[in-house]
Amino acid sequence: MEERDQQEPWDQLRRLVQQHDAQELAGFLEELSPGEAVRAVLRLDPAHQTQLLLTLAPQDAAELIEEMPHAEAAGLVEHLPAETAAAIVQQLPSAEQADLVGELPMSEADAILANMEVPQANQLRSLASYHNDVAGGIMVTELLSYPSEFTVDDVIGDLRANADRYARFNVQYVFVTTNGQRLVGVLRLRDLLLSPRNVMVKQIMQQDLLSFPDDATLDELREFFDSHNYFGVPITDRRGCLLGVVHRSAVEEALGQRAESDYRRSQGILYEELRSMPALVRSRRRLGWLTVNILLNVVAASVIAFFQDTLAQVIALAVFLPIISDMSGCTGNQAVAVSMRELALGVVKPFELAHVWLKEITVGILNGLALGLLIATVAVLWKGNPYLGLVIGTAMATNTIIAVSLGGLLPLAMKRMGIDPALAAGPVLTTITDMCGFFLVLGIATLMLPFLVP
Repeated sequence: MEERDQQEPWDQLRRLVQQHDAQELAGFLEELSPGEAVRAVLRLDPAHQTQLLLTLAPQDAAELIEEMPHAEAAGLVEHLPAETAAAIVQQLPSAEQADLVGELPMSEADAILANMEVPQANQLRSLASYHNDVAGGIMVTELLSYPSEFTVDDVIGDLRANADRYARFNVQYVFVTTNGQRLVGVLRLRDLLLSPRNVMVKQIMQQDLLSFPDDATLDELREFFDSHNYFGVPITDRRGCLLGVVHRSAVEEALGQRAESDYRRSQGILYEELRSMPALVRSRRRLGWLTVNILLNVVAASVIAFFQDTLAQVIALAVFLPIISDMSGCTGNQAVAVSMRELALGVVKPFELAHVWLKEITVGILNGLALGLLIATVAVLWKGNPYLGLVIGTAMATNTIIAVSLGGLLPLAMKRMGIDPALAAGPVLTTITDMCGFFLVLGIATLMLPFLVP
C-alpha cells in the first residue's frame, strides 16, 4: 500500500490497466478528483488509454469521457471499436453526445451511429448539426413531457415505473404537449403531487410559459436568464414542437467556452490544443498561423529597409521604432476588444462603420496627444534635441489615431465579410500599424534630417 501511495496516479493507473480489472480501475478513478483522473489518463500512452476504455464498463467510461476536453475525448473514442464507442456514447447526456460526435471524423461518427438504435441515432445526428452558439447546440433532450390528456395518476405512474432512468435527468419542470408534440404548458411538481389523481394535467398546467426557438443565440439566452430566475427554458422548433431544454448552467458554460475560444484564436491557436496531443499535430497547426505572421512582419520590416540611409544617420530613431510599434499595437488591440465585445452583445452591427469610427477617433486623438507628448518629452530629455522630440511625438500621436481607427473598424469589416474577427483582426492590425509607425517615424525624420543630424 505504501509503495502504491508513492506512485504517481498515472503510474498506478497504468499498472491497473495492465491487470484488466474493471472493478479495480473504476474504484481507483473514483478516488481521484475529476481533474486528477483526466490528468492521469492523458499521461498514459495511446495503447493504454484505449485499453482503459475497453476494460471499463460503458457507464464508467462515459463518466470519464464526460470530464475530458472534447478534442481529447474524441481522440480516445476514435480508436475504439465502433460498437464499444457506441455503447459509451449512449451513456453520455445528449448534449455531450452531440459535442463528441461533432468532433469525430465523419467516417468514425457514421460507424458509431450505425451501432445505435435508429431513433437515437437520428436524434443524435440532429443535435450534432447545431452550432454550439445557438440553443439547439447546448440543449439536452433528457426531459419529462406528457400529453395534455394524461391524468395526474398517469404521470405519477410513469414516474414510478421509470424512476431509475429518470434519476439521471436534471428535472426541474414537467412539460405538457399535444399529441403532435407541440408545447402547450408546464407542470410544477408541487401541483402534480397535490392535485387529485383523476385530474387531467392540462387543467393544472401553467400556460404562460416562455420558450425559445432552436436557433436562439447565446446572447439572447443570457439576456433571458439575467432577467428571469429560472433553472432552464424549453426549446422548440418553428412549429412550436418541444425539442429539449437549455439549462442556465449550460449557457454560462457555453459563454465561457466562447470567450476562451476567442482568446485562443486571437493568439494563433486555431484549434483546441493540449500538450498530450502528438507533437507533429501541434506543430503543424501552429505553423500555419506563424508562417502568415512572419510574412506580414517581413512586409512591415521592408519599410525600415526603404529608409535605411535615414536610420544610419540618426541611429537614435532605432530606439523609438519598437516603442511606436508596441504602443500602437496596444491601443489598436484595445479598440479591437471593444468592437468584439459590442458585436457579441449586439449593440453594434457590422455595417455601422461610421458610428464606430466617430466614437473611436475622439479617444484616439486624446490618447494620441497624451502619448505623443510623453514620448516626445523622453526624446528631448535623452538627446536634448527638440526636433527629435517633434518627430517621435508626431509619429506616436498620428499612429495612435490610425491604430484605434483600424482596431475599431476591422472586426466589423471582417464580420461583414464572413471572416472570424478574433482570428484575423490582431495580425492584420499589427502589420498595418507597424508599417504606418515605421513610415511615420522615418518619413518625418527624412524630411527633417538637417535638424536631426549634428
